[in-house]
Amino acid sequence: MSNRPCTEDKGHDVISDVLGAVHLETDVFGRLELAAPWALRVPPGGDLSFYVLARGGAWLELESPGSEAGAPLALSAGDVVLLRHRGGHVLRDESRAAREVRTVGAGECPRPASPVPVRLGGEGPVTTLVTGGFRFGTARPNVLLESLPPILHAPAGDPRMSPQLAVTAQLILAESAAPGPGSSMLSARLAEILLIHALRARVAARETGHDDRPGLCALADPAIGGAMRLIHADPAESWTVERLAREVNMSRSAFAARFTELVGVPPLQYLTQWRMTEAARRLREGEESVAAVAGQVGYANAAAFMKAFTRVHGVGPGTYRRGYRRRPAVTS
Repeated sequence: MSNRPCTEDKGHDVISDVLGAVHLETDVFGRLELAAPWALRVPPGGDLSFYVLARGGAWLELESPGSEAGAPLALSAGDVVLLRHRGGHVLRDESRAAREVRTVGAGECPRPASPVPVRLGGEGPVTTLVTGGFRFGTARPNVLLESLPPILHAPAGDPRMSPQLAVTAQLILAESAAPGPGSSMLSARLAEILLIHALRARVAARETGHDDRPGLCALADPAIGGAMRLIHADPAESWTVERLAREVNMSRSAFAARFTELVGVPPLQYLTQWRMTEAARRLREGEESVAAVAGQVGYANAAAFMKAFTRVHGVGPGTYRRGYRRRPAVTS
């Protein structure tokens, strides 16, 4: 996932485009065995995190003021949960009897290649889980990722748990239980596959009536999803609302209203954001001049491109490129 596939039609695959553009970094933190009573607090950090439960059960509570925190979520063996929440969260055993909450950071978990899990808690029933997370190497993720709900929960046996997602979850659990040579890389790749299937489930949520919030669900709509694929396939094209509407056989006003409803931003705002995301990727990965990158994302005028890029990313394209390349390499 960190290396963009060399295919001619990659622009039509919006999810692959988005994940490739944010320069995804993956960590599988390890396997935890927790005997009741227990309670763990995970402090804020990262962009996405996940849990796969091998056995037992738990309660998940988000630490956040306001409506985002929601009610505690019950988790059971076989469940997969993806957290977009940027605050801390607490996991408790099913009895919720633990008096003390232990804070556990990523550094306290074993690495995937470790044959010894972290064991915490008392003498009661054991809950086993594997946890990991994802970081975006870019400052501004795509609006589709920003629109993810605080929790994506795929309960075992639920229709939203696709066969592929269930199989990937079982492979992650099996690898964590019996790690071997290459476990760190294999676990990271399995985690990326898990993320993609979780996002696919999110795309399908509108079709099944489980969610009507804007974002990835827009890809399931034939017209709006088609327009998004056109934008991703050729961001340098001179797209207008009228032309996009015509391409998907809708009136201008109906298209603009539906696009905004399903995606969360108007069509031309999404187009600009994607152009700037693609420009940032080209500045990070390539050696083309700023003027050349401007042309590749649809700007004949380099000054207009630099103004738009600065508005979206907070710095000019040259400063962005130099700052990104000064970052130390991330090692796992």
